[in-house]
Amino acid sequence: MIRNHPTPSRRALLGGAALTALAAATGAGTANAATTTSTSPAPWPTEFPLPDGFLPEGIAIGGKPYAYMGSRANGALYRTDLRTGEGRILFAGGTGLLAVGLKLDHDGLLYVAGNTGVARTHDSRTGEVVTTHQLTEATGHFINDVTLLGDRAWFTDSRAAALYAIPRGRAGSRPRSRAGVGAEAGAVRTLPLTGDWVQTPNVNNANGIVGTPDGRALIVVKSSPGELYKVNLRTGHATRITLVGATDVVNGDGLYRIGRTLYVVQNRLNLITVFHLNAGSTTATLTGTITDPRFDVPTTAARFGNRLYLVNARFTSPQTPETTFNGVAVPL
Repeated sequence: MIRNHPTPSRRALLGGAALTALAAATGAGTANAATTTSTSPAPWPTEFPLPDGFLPEGIAIGGKPYAYMGSRANGALYRTDLRTGEGRILFAGGTGLLAVGLKLDHDGLLYVAGNTGVARTHDSRTGEVVTTHQLTEATGHFINDVTLLGDRAWFTDSRAAALYAIPRGRAGSRPRSRAGVGAEAGAVRTLPLTGDWVQTPNVNNANGIVGTPDGRALIVVKSSPGELYKVNLRTGHATRITLVGATDVVNGDGLYRIGRTLYVVQNRLNLITVFHLNAGSTTATLTGTITDPRFDVPTTAARFGNRLYLVNARFTSPQTPETTFNGVAVPL
């Protein structure tokens, strides 16, 4: 791995300590030295396989050591145990379904951006579809990524100048129908993007999304031409964030934020750029970059302990049922 990155923050170091403590709590720690002697526990894998032909893009991790990944092939969901690298299909997907961006909530609901105008929630334990929300019409839209902020889940649309929000929580979800697809539940809010935002036709615009450190606004990456924007939750006014030390974030895909440190996954560049946000999230100063020879067009990232986990979408490789895919981890 090639890094140009400052010393990890105290928060990251505490995350590493939490990872070590969790390993001990799950039985991976060494035995008590007063009673027996044992070798050091096997380190958690930094690479794990996904099913052939899975076509991954999104990844989500919660408070437990499990990664959830979505498929562009058929909307399937796959869960990997980060301690062992072993995984299984959680939701088999189906014809016409997609799973792109994902976020896992504290109540066990998994929010999935479904590309064709659709957002879904799944039970992260069983994989069952809890609710399906039709955010917009299917054609002319690309529901790409999702973040959780306040009482809503916010979704980007790469082909339209708008964000969409649905209520968080199981209380806002109606029971599933017998067909296995929940009825639309709760009001879908459409937030048109205005201000500095200019929609570029025929390319992916809004992509990754996270909340600002103060929780009062959203940060959205515009993949083409590679810009970051701060979006007012009430008005939709988008203010372009000034980049210091970088010209752009072209091919910006997934976003991940720890405090005022913002990680931008630039997929086809096989690169993560690391920025420090100012207090108002109006300026982002480049502090480092992360790359790795195992990167093969990584798209989105999620954190557990002192690692970032990413899936390789391999957009530049044949997308066939025989194509191999994997996930990788890099230290913070």
